[in-house]
Amino acid sequence: RQMAAGRACEKSCHLSAALLGEDSEISQEQLYELLKYAALGRCHNAAQPSWCRIYHQSHLAGVVVVVLHEMSQLHFYRFYLQFKHLRKVFRHRFTLAPSANFPVSLYGEGTNLKPQNTPQGLTSTSSECTTKSSDLQCDPIIQRYGGKKQGLTSYTLTLEEQKKNDYPIEGSPGCKGYISTECDQQRTDSSPLFGLDCEMCLTAKGNEVTRVSLVDAQGRCLLNELVKPESTVFNYRTRSLAQTFLLSFTFRAAALPHSAVPQVVMIFLLQMIHPSVIDTSLLFARSEGRRFKLKFLAKAVLGKEIQCEKKLGHDPTEDARAALELAQFFIEQGPTKVAELNLEMLLTAEKLAEVSQNKAVLQPQGCVFQEQLNEPPPLSKPCFLDCLLVTGQKPLLLGKQGLDSSGLCQSNLSTSNKQILQRALEDVPLSKFSIIQFSLGPEYLASHLHAGLHEKVRSKLTDMLTIYAGPFEENFCMKSVKKEFGRCGPIQSLTVVTETFQPYVCIQYEVLEAAQLAVESLNGAEVAGSCIKVQRPVTAAMLDCNVLIKELELDVENEGVIYVAGLKKSLTETDLQEEFSQLKDLETLFLPKDLQSGKHRNCCFLKFQKTQSAVDALEAINGWTMKGSELRSRNALAPGHLWKWIWQMNHSNGKQGKHIFYEKMEQLSDSEQDLRKKVKKLDQHIKKLYRSLQNNTLCVVLFPGVNSTHGSQPGLGLMGIKDDEGRSTC
Repeated sequence: RQMAAGRACEKSCHLSAALLGEDSEISQEQLYELLKYAALGRCHNAAQPSWCRIYHQSHLAGVVVVVLHEMSQLHFYRFYLQFKHLRKVFRHRFTLAPSANFPVSLYGEGTNLKPQNTPQGLTSTSSECTTKSSDLQCDPIIQRYGGKKQGLTSYTLTLEEQKKNDYPIEGSPGCKGYISTECDQQRTDSSPLFGLDCEMCLTAKGNEVTRVSLVDAQGRCLLNELVKPESTVFNYRTRSLAQTFLLSFTFRAAALPHSAVPQVVMIFLLQMIHPSVIDTSLLFARSEGRRFKLKFLAKAVLGKEIQCEKKLGHDPTEDARAALELAQFFIEQGPTKVAELNLEMLLTAEKLAEVSQNKAVLQPQGCVFQEQLNEPPPLSKPCFLDCLLVTGQKPLLLGKQGLDSSGLCQSNLSTSNKQILQRALEDVPLSKFSIIQFSLGPEYLASHLHAGLHEKVRSKLTDMLTIYAGPFEENFCMKSVKKEFGRCGPIQSLTVVTETFQPYVCIQYEVLEAAQLAVESLNGAEVAGSCIKVQRPVTAAMLDCNVLIKELELDVENEGVIYVAGLKKSLTETDLQEEFSQLKDLETLFLPKDLQSGKHRNCCFLKFQKTQSAVDALEAINGWTMKGSELRSRNALAPGHLWKWIWQMNHSNGKQGKHIFYEKMEQLSDSEQDLRKKVKKLDQHIKKLYRSLQNNTLCVVLFPGVNSTHGSQPGLGLMGIKDDEGRSTC
């Protein structure tokens, strides 16, 4: 159920995520996947996340992650009204699976970042090996191309460069009989780009082509042919020698006109002169005429492993595709971004790792060097923050609670959230990747208080899902009542209240929308022969129920989403797609299922691309008959991740001693008023930080969740890319 692709804009970033429904629980690995791609783009084996998509990642101004220490989804919905900024700004939310070691899950293992103590005692981490702007001016890439982005024609080899690097030149000695690929069309920055790679062999004439591969701009293979050399072959080259010869004799990426492609086979069978060449071994310039190997560039820049030892034989198509993507990366990112990759440092690190590995392999069994006793064991998962350091970016970590398990930060319990905010306002604009951690304080994070908070939220949600209806006649038809109220949505339980003079029924629904729809549509209606009143329980916790319902309805995540009830259970998702296809701008259909049986419910959610289209659909659907069943509809109140959470809370055992429960509740009540004030202040801190961010900044707010011996609570993530109006975009 993919949501429509975000509006693609040349200079703005967009975020798309299929998070409407019970599939909206995201693992720590998936979160890591998102942050790694947002920070690194296509470098260091980073790839688009599997569960959402960032459009135009290269235009991201930065990434800011706000971590609310030891807070869970429970806190967000318990203090929903206090988190006014969070619920009005962030369009994308997801349940976050709790982790026993959240810092490692977030940053990855194996980080080499070292914390620095600031004068205020704040925990702040930055790069000691950051590539400064003054250092970039000395980079061979900047010296050759300057710092600004340019089109592909700026990177083609000049005639002098071709001569210097022994390219065949028209009219030069030894090029008699060569065919030129020059065409009448003028070469432009929009000319098609092709990747070309050749394998060479040693013949009586010297080096001759034995195999040619050509791929188009999308990486599709156009040509992969063996070529018979004119002279006797002396050596077909070993694999390692073939790689070496590729460095000198392969045209890494070439701009050929489409009209030339049909003739390319004939040209390759002879000798050719191609004046429009981008040679990637020269494009990624080094000092003193040295060149990076294609295999290294593919891994360091694209995050791809090529020319692997496990593969049989050499694959020139793979090399041609890698060469093409390297040229495309350089053109798209520009010289400055490429220089910031700090390829020389990466190469040095790779060589040191190889030496260390060879040293371990050659070491006799039973012999342990003393220096190795002090070295930590290798970690399986690299940290993408390390990659940021190597690429010259400056990660920033600020917080007042210890992240000791990862070694990233030091504990400083005396620092306030206000001080952390002030430091963040100063330092975040200077960093491409920032992690800011706030906390309510240790006195509010004790496990017994958390358990009491859970019970309060569960109790309030249960009351909001419950309605009382009546009075009915003494011998009323229960079947008629269940049928009428069932048209509002799935019923969890239905019982008769006998303590009253006349019978009433207590109905608990599975979704908030169903209970609200019953109150709105059946209060004052005639059901089972009686004119009834429909209301929610009257308790202290329910006094602000109408306010909470209104705020949920206005929640930014529910914009353009409506709830439809009264569906026949025999209808499939395909049936519903067909029935609702006439509705304008329908984007997504979500059909809730029972999480135990897997059977779908008699309701669904429809998401529209435009809010007005949702309003129009509401008017059209109410009273609409589908397969003999009358539909009822209203605005959505609870997103998919909350629906799943409500279901889990309703089906939890909640087995705990009553005396323990009352003790917890009493302790919670004493401090809850102060806690509300702190949460509201925390929301204001995040609001100030968010307003200070540049446009096109990805902001992710994380309630990590709790996973300890005392119990487990899922976390919550909110994310969006800031736009010109200060809101997060889809």
